[in-house]
Amino acid sequence: MRAWSNEHSSRPAAIATTEPAWVRALLLGVALLFLSLFLFVPLAAVFYEALRKGVGVYLAAISDPYALDAIRLTLLSAAIAVPLNLLFGIAAAWAIAKFEFPGKSLLITLIDLPFAVSPVIAGLIYVLLFGAQGWLGPWLNEHGIRIIFAVPGIVLATIFVTVPFIARELIPLMQAQGTEEEEAALVLGASGWRTFWRITLPNIQWGLLYGVVLCTARAMGEFGAVSVVSGHVRGLTNTLPLHVEILYNEYQFAAAFACASLLTVLALVMLVIKTLIQRRARRQLRLTNGEPA
Repeated sequence: MRAWSNEHSSRPAAIATTEPAWVRALLLGVALLFLSLFLFVPLAAVFYEALRKGVGVYLAAISDPYALDAIRLTLLSAAIAVPLNLLFGIAAAWAIAKFEFPGKSLLITLIDLPFAVSPVIAGLIYVLLFGAQGWLGPWLNEHGIRIIFAVPGIVLATIFVTVPFIARELIPLMQAQGTEEEEAALVLGASGWRTFWRITLPNIQWGLLYGVVLCTARAMGEFGAVSVVSGHVRGLTNTLPLHVEILYNEYQFAAAFACASLLTVLALVMLVIKTLIQRRARRQLRLTNGEPA
């Protein structure tokens, strides 16, 4: 009788949480149609247009000196912005999640600021500060320091738009983990630096890697803020997204799509890495909880 009652008592819950087959098929079909129209078809179109005139034209476009300069500048700006945001993100997340201090809410707001401000506005702010007619422009010109329409301006703009990604991944993770393990280590005599390397960092490693991937993808694909501060000087201040725009405006469509395909490949690589990190993190969490992997 008990088995019969348990079996029948579970039926309403199953009925309430299981949709009919036609509803599931409809929702899946709508999702696939949306992804096809707005994701898969545009991606396929990029590679089709890039290779439409042949592999030779494609290779010539991506091996053009201006394209190579744009690729190097894109990688350089990401190579500078991501480590700096990594250090800032860890420090900010550690301070926000582990301590209480005056101005904590303000710090969180400032971290989220790039999400609220248009990248173009961010670029204009740097022009206002460091441009020739800006607040610091005359002093910089007197000392031979050039920021706007040069590599430093591009790096600053890239850092600004990518500030939130690592910190915002780590803050909720650290808050959920609490401070018990760090406090226990300090009570046992471990130094703050040793506590960070042995306890804090291993606990946040997957969230940290996830944030670095997102930060890198945004740094390499940024257009708005970089466009304002770059000056569009070919071979000097054009990143890869800016180079694509110039080629397209000059009606060099095959070359523009060829360079765009490089950005697409980079984005897909970042997506694959992000997916692998998520799977590895879920697997480690299941192992920690004693569940089968």
